[in-house]
Amino acid sequence: MKFDYKSIIDEVSSKNFWPRTIIVILSILLLAINYNMFLLHNDLVIGGTSGLATIIYSITGLEPAIFIFCFNIIFIIISFIFLGPKNTGLTIIGSLLYPLFVSITSTPCEYIANKLVFDNFILVVIISGFLFGIANGFIYKTGFSTGGADIAIQIVNKYFKIPTGIASFIINSIVIASGGVIFGISKAIYAIIVIIINSILVDKIMLGISDSKMFYIHTKKPDAVKEFINKINSGYTIMHTEGGYTNEENNLIMCVVSTKDYYMFKNVVTEIDPQAFFIISDCYEVYGGRRKEKFPFF
Repeated sequence: MKFDYKSIIDEVSSKNFWPRTIIVILSILLLAINYNMFLLHNDLVIGGTSGLATIIYSITGLEPAIFIFCFNIIFIIISFIFLGPKNTGLTIIGSLLYPLFVSITSTPCEYIANKLVFDNFILVVIISGFLFGIANGFIYKTGFSTGGADIAIQIVNKYFKIPTGIASFIINSIVIASGGVIFGISKAIYAIIVIIINSILVDKIMLGISDSKMFYIHTKKPDAVKEFINKINSGYTIMHTEGGYTNEENNLIMCVVSTKDYYMFKNVVTEIDPQAFFIISDCYEVYGGRRKEKFPFF
């Protein structure tokens, strides 16, 4: 059966469009508030278009909203040329709304920022990283983008075959290093902390918090292990394997267990077969199949 993948992708992209759009608008507003109240006010250059805007503002006095708007318009045009209208469409909303919100929130955020007094600057960094991560997490989760440097990263990825993560690291590192030259090395270090917090929160929002563990179990007593898994009302999958060194054929048992039962499950299986070999990883989402709710006898 041949699937029409283009139609499927289009359907997924248009699904829940308006609720996603509302989330994006609120997230961009939060992004702008965070920029004006914490990043720009404290000379924290975190990379991307916002970081460039902070540097340009300190050198020339050009309002960040104007710079961001002009920069984003240029890159929307470049995106149409090099990435096509479909990829560009998801960046237009963010590219236009972000500088607008930066402009609207500039004065009230500056007033509030002047009233806020923190005994320790690291609190500013933590709050900023937290807000930055929440906003970006929901923007990415809904499939949108704020444009600007994100477009540049996509172009580098497409035409120079450089992985997105590496392209992002290179571009943002240049911006952060420039900020470090202008505002001092300490501000650059604080900016890196903001980015680290942002990365952690984006991952948590995109993937969720792992509530399960996935076990890959290689055991000489597969029947006993399978019987135990059945007793706890869980499911499992058997994968046929071949040893890379011994060429010995065997079976690998894959099973998903809730995080709260991780310790007990691992130790019970170890009691069944002390020589069992485990690979255990976080499992963020489980769809379908048979999954136990709890150990009935614990």
